[in-house]
Amino acid sequence: MTSPMLLRTTVAATCFAFGLGACTPADRPTEPADPGLLRVRDLAPGIVFEMRYAGANNFTGEKVPGYEAPDCLLTRPAAAALAGVQSDLANRGLGLIVWDCYRPQRAVDAFMRWADDPDQRGRERWYPNVAKSALVKEGYIAERSGHSRGSTADLGLVRPDSDGTPQPLDLGTPFDFFDPRAHTDAPGLSAEQQANRQVLVQAMQARGFVNYPKEWWHYTLRDEPWPETVFDVPVR
Repeated sequence: MTSPMLLRTTVAATCFAFGLGACTPADRPTEPADPGLLRVRDLAPGIVFEMRYAGANNFTGEKVPGYEAPDCLLTRPAAAALAGVQSDLANRGLGLIVWDCYRPQRAVDAFMRWADDPDQRGRERWYPNVAKSALVKEGYIAERSGHSRGSTADLGLVRPDSDGTPQPLDLGTPFDFFDPRAHTDAPGLSAEQQANRQVLVQAMQARGFVNYPKEWWHYTLRDEPWPETVFDVPVR
């Protein structure tokens, strides 16, 4: 008799093999062992990857649990869609820089512990105008993240300089700046910053991604394959 785990794995493999197009909700396993993540750099080598949580250059000041490699992993449809965004932007002389993709639940748990810690180190850089104790209430930190479903990415825009080196475009705030100014439609931005945000929004929307309005960098695939399931397999 086929074990339930083997059955779920087989069904998941079949779904991913066909890009999920041949799967109905009833076909999909409700508790897959693995979301079938792909390395996006294999599909879109032109993207600039700066995976912040695999090192200490992030708001926690430490390498985050669950990030064993500096890789951007996404579900097959999300990875393909993001590669499409990169291709579209390349035709305009632009490109993507990615800071985070799939995020294991253990990393989300670490963020919650950080939010509960009264230590204020890094406040001026990451949350100068919002109390650390309010970051969860204000929607900047959460006990469940769309990233853990494997179809969400945090990203910005770059443009090659005269030497071909990608240079970040000005989008008004740094990545992971917990502040109303980071809201996608925040007032008070320069015309250039507003225009750059709209270029990103439109490029991502064209390939099926939806923006989280409190973070200009945060996008989730609208038709994500695991909308109700979070995963905890490490990034490796």
